[in-house]
Amino acid sequence: MASLELRKRRIAVAGGTGFVGKALPRVLGAENHMICLSRTALQPPEGYHELRQTDLFSLQQTQQALEGADVAIYLVHSMMPAARLVQGDFQDLDLLCADNFARAAAEANVKHIVYVGGLIPSFPQDGLSEHLASRLEVERVLGSHGVPCTTLRAGMVIGAEGSSYQLMARLIRRLPVMVCPRWTQSKMQPVGLTDLLEAIGLAVTRSVTASQSYDVSSGEALSYVELMGRAARSLGLKRYFLPVPLLSPGLSRLWVSMTTGAPKALVAPLIESLRENMLVRKGAQWRLPGFEPSPVDAHLEEAALLDEGRQPRAFRAAHVGGKPAEAIVHSVQRFKMPLRRSARWAARCYTRWLSTSFFGVIRIEHEPSRDRVHFRLIGMKQPLLTLETDTEASERDRHLFRIQGGLLAARSGRGYLEFRSTLDNQLLVAIQDYKPSLPWWVYRITQAQLHLWVMRAFRRHLDQHGPKLLSEDSGITPGLDVTLPEGPFPSSGEQSG
Repeated sequence: MASLELRKRRIAVAGGTGFVGKALPRVLGAENHMICLSRTALQPPEGYHELRQTDLFSLQQTQQALEGADVAIYLVHSMMPAARLVQGDFQDLDLLCADNFARAAAEANVKHIVYVGGLIPSFPQDGLSEHLASRLEVERVLGSHGVPCTTLRAGMVIGAEGSSYQLMARLIRRLPVMVCPRWTQSKMQPVGLTDLLEAIGLAVTRSVTASQSYDVSSGEALSYVELMGRAARSLGLKRYFLPVPLLSPGLSRLWVSMTTGAPKALVAPLIESLRENMLVRKGAQWRLPGFEPSPVDAHLEEAALLDEGRQPRAFRAAHVGGKPAEAIVHSVQRFKMPLRRSARWAARCYTRWLSTSFFGVIRIEHEPSRDRVHFRLIGMKQPLLTLETDTEASERDRHLFRIQGGLLAARSGRGYLEFRSTLDNQLLVAIQDYKPSLPWWVYRITQAQLHLWVMRAFRRHLDQHGPKLLSEDSGITPGLDVTLPEGPFPSSGEQSG
């Protein structure tokens, strides 16, 4: 029995406690060793063989979670850190988690990543919505560190426990007559949960799908109004739909949230995605080999049957964990970095720039022997913050400062400041797991706001002086790829370009 277990493919699932993730063992559990990655779960969901508690915002934890995995499935969207204060847009948080996952998969020698993303409109009139653009970016970054990544682009997933289905069912049950704004006429191609599970199973077991994206759907194109009409019939209800040219997406979000009790964070992606027709791409190259979908009505009837008699669950945003937020800070800010620069370069620019900021009130001092940087208020002996380079975790595209102490940091903290370069010259600057020493309410209105101001000022500095910094810092023509010399970061006496 033990030898049989060793031969099983080991599949790690990020998002294993979610709607799709909990159902995956139906198609993969019998022949594979299923590993659920979760930040808050205490027991593995039914059908999983192992639970690994993992915070995807931590590269180290993600690396540990993927050790020994043959395949990694990524089902995470718009997750938030389990922190009391989060600074940053969801796109930047998603990018950081996906980059951690891709790096960790490469480090663990994972053979294949499978990602479930969203259908992308071919020619959007007003550009992609923020949520769809983020899913496309995640798709790209998951395949950027050398591990082949298969993406399954799916529209609305029809299943009894799915948030989108629950939202639609609640509207139908509560409103005998529904006012339908123009965006509800956009065409869409949903997919049933059982079909999506089959598609994931095919992507996992067929090597021909590696490094490719495929569109999966029921095959039927229908408007959201048509879908609601069919869903009403499957629920045994007669409903009337009145089309109106009014009601903007913003008002629609408010109206749907008030009617269903769903948070705006859940409603917004659905309504934004319906601004355009959400249809599969034309061409055989976008069809998953072996995938045979079932009709939409079959999935609606199955969802209605499973939903019958159950207590309506309380809506919650997908990122909310099952335990109170920890009294720590996560802050992720994105910058456009000059062409072909590294995270190491950005960290060096940052400390040089800080040394000339704050009108001389705060001095930035470097301790070369330990590669430490001290933030010291003029006239004070004890530093406000002390950062020390983690040489083992740092490399050219990732520079990590551990927060080692100072008046503003709690002694029990484990926080760090990280500079991370990603696709398309994107730079992420993240403060993670930082525990301030100030009382929480004082921190929020002082130090937290100062950090955001500093980040905005540094962004302007890079935008305005990037090319000049390149030439004066390295002595080369801007745009050439030259690694900055190793060595100590500048002291407060050095001036930036």
